[in-house]
Amino acid sequence: MAANGKAKAEIYKKVKTILVSQPKPERSPYYELEKKYGLQIDWRPFIHVEGVDVKEFRKTRIRPDEYTAIIFTSKNSVDHFFRICEDMRIKMSQDTKYFCLSEAIANYLQKFIVYRKRKVFVGKRKIEDLRTSMMKHKDKEKFLLPCSNLGAKQVSNFLDENGFDWQDAMMYQTVSSDLSDLSDVTYDVLVFFSPLGIKSLYENFPDFTQNDTRMAIYGNSTSKAVEDHGLTINIKAPMPEIPSMTMALEKYLQVSNKDD
Repeated sequence: MAANGKAKAEIYKKVKTILVSQPKPERSPYYELEKKYGLQIDWRPFIHVEGVDVKEFRKTRIRPDEYTAIIFTSKNSVDHFFRICEDMRIKMSQDTKYFCLSEAIANYLQKFIVYRKRKVFVGKRKIEDLRTSMMKHKDKEKFLLPCSNLGAKQVSNFLDENGFDWQDAMMYQTVSSDLSDLSDVTYDVLVFFSPLGIKSLYENFPDFTQNDTRMAIYGNSTSKAVEDHGLTINIKAPMPEIPSMTMALEKYLQVSNKDD
């Protein structure tokens, strides 16, 4: 990926183009920024999810139907759990209990099972929200945690610390996308939301240099990944009174594009 110009000191140089390292949404406050400042904002996911092939999964010798309780941490975990079950021709028992980290995940689960509230337990966002219901079933159930290659550290720690009978099962992977078509493309601002996005940037463009490209970074772990590569963070969120990336971008654009 090309970076334009030389002088990094001109950090408030006018912004005309922005690349957001995520899929394009139907609605977004980014579209208002695009109109207001006459920008070109492109969208491109730097990472994507791939399912683990059932032949590979079989090598783990894990059979989902040998577990009586399943913990879902995301919609992806739901999708790939039931994909693996279908590929292995496994039908989960109607008595299986499902523990979902959020209401959105629980609602999504209804695509795959006949929803019975007494067998679906719902948290607000974290595994700790499910503590009471999980502890009630701790000694009766054998728990399976479908996860990606990134694991689910908070959930794993909770299960270990509280002595659950459990097993994790990698059913999908988060991998770098092929960005080779961007090799000669220049953007004034690159927007990143995860360390994996930065990893993908360097896997695709090992010789990437920042030059005049401004880096807009969300979150502490992403910031660390950027700094580990010796890059300068020009726009950062969340910050006090700047909770979102679009707010951080607008604050920057108010200075960089002030003559517009």
